[in-house]
Amino acid sequence: MPDTESGTESKAPLNARLTWSGLTDVGRYRKNNEDAFLALTLNAREVTRLGKLGESDFERGDFVFAVSDGMGGHKAGEFASRIAVEKITELAPSVFRMDAMGLRRGSADLLDHLFSEIHKEIIAMGRAYEECRDMGTTLSMCWFQPEWMHFCHVGDSRIYYLPKAGGIKQLTHDHTHVGWLLRTGQITETQARFHPGRNQLSQALAAGHQRIDTQQGAVGYEPGDRFVLCTDGLIDGLSPNGIDHLIRDRPERVRQWSRAESLVRESVLGSGRDNTTAVVVEILE
Repeated sequence: MPDTESGTESKAPLNARLTWSGLTDVGRYRKNNEDAFLALTLNAREVTRLGKLGESDFERGDFVFAVSDGMGGHKAGEFASRIAVEKITELAPSVFRMDAMGLRRGSADLLDHLFSEIHKEIIAMGRAYEECRDMGTTLSMCWFQPEWMHFCHVGDSRIYYLPKAGGIKQLTHDHTHVGWLLRTGQITETQARFHPGRNQLSQALAAGHQRIDTQQGAVGYEPGDRFVLCTDGLIDGLSPNGIDHLIRDRPERVRQWSRAESLVRESVLGSGRDNTTAVVVEILE
């Protein structure tokens, strides 16, 4: 199994290819979609936004995928989530160029700086426009280089790791009191999913938070490994075991859809009370 959050060498080949799919859905009850997702490839010279489906190698550069879930009155939450993904697109090339200065692109300091800049931008916009006051967003981002996936996260969107050998692991912490109860074994995953306080964030970009404490980590991946990024709306209608089943087993009813679309459709069918977003990345064998 690949290494996680360690400095040991990965088994993944340098010429690895990956495939991705992404989808966001407003759900069955909301009028506007405050979720956003991002897929892009970049190098020191340029950034290219990617479509919701694709396959490529690392010849063009690194890959970045992200999901965000905005909050705020009117359409401020929708605005906040889009600021987050747009600022990644704007700032990521400078992060890439830092590698020439001996700073690894996926290093915790660089990713934390990226998130801090987004945090400051959303706060500034909230101060400038009354209708955007106290808006904020979650943000979960994966940065893929050959052999390694680095991630940075704040809020209660999630990143899951599905190794080829089996199982599903939540890499990110939910920045909520309910998430802390789950991590400390005081409640179960099922209890957390239906807890009345599950959406009360203790960390988010802006939204009244003056400082953030991001979570970073890394996974040395292998061919056959998969990663899922999702907003909390997906978990509202689909358990982690349900995600694992749909990704690995591909039951007949979902085979006409991409993996991301199958997750979103099944979740909305099971709940649909919230905006629902998923991005699925697979390392090809």
